[in-house]
Amino acid sequence: MSQQSDRRAKASAVVRVSPTNPQGLPVVVICGRPNVGKSTLLNRFVGRREAIVEALPGVTRDRKDVEAEWNGVPFIVADTGGWTASGSELDDKVSLAAERAISDADVCLMVVDVAIGITEEDERVADLLRRSRPKGTVFLIVNKVDGETRMPDIWQFVSLGLGDPWPVSALHGNGSGDVLDAVLAQLPEAKRQPRPPIVEDDGTFDHGRSLDEATFDVIGV
Repeated sequence: MSQQSDRRAKASAVVRVSPTNPQGLPVVVICGRPNVGKSTLLNRFVGRREAIVEALPGVTRDRKDVEAEWNGVPFIVADTGGWTASGSELDDKVSLAAERAISDADVCLMVVDVAIGITEEDERVADLLRRSRPKGTVFLIVNKVDGETRMPDIWQFVSLGLGDPWPVSALHGNGSGDVLDAVLAQLPEAKRQPRPPIVEDDGTFDHGRSLDEATFDVIGV
């Protein structure tokens, strides 16, 4: 990715909290250190405010699973708490939950902040992903790229060893559509199933008659 796209993820047709994923949909996990814009990115993907967003680190503590849809394909987006190398007992539990989510994901999006640059915690999260994830299942999302002047700064993140960075502005939506296109292409084909179309009534079925009567007409009895 050498130029930032202005393609924006638009509101999905179906958005609902789905913590247990009973349909076995593919899972996309958003991970990274605290306060890089993970929750804002989730809200951008689903097209509405599902995750709490504050300008303070550590606001998201619990994993939040939300069903989203892109180009007719439904999937789960999981927003995780910020991973930290060390901290309080609660911080450690949040980090452990994020690690479990990473191990269960079909695709991981590691989010970093272009305005801050690479931190030690970024390097540790990247190391975790390199060690635990199959090749090609991690996307490096450089957030807060709100204009072309920020584009040269994204290339410093190549040193994290997760491939070329994807510039995004989660707040404004720039680049989010391209990310979703690439994510869908990487999901397991067995899980990447479009939602079946809704069959609308064409007026030939008489809802006032019994099912048996209507069936007889269809089969010619």
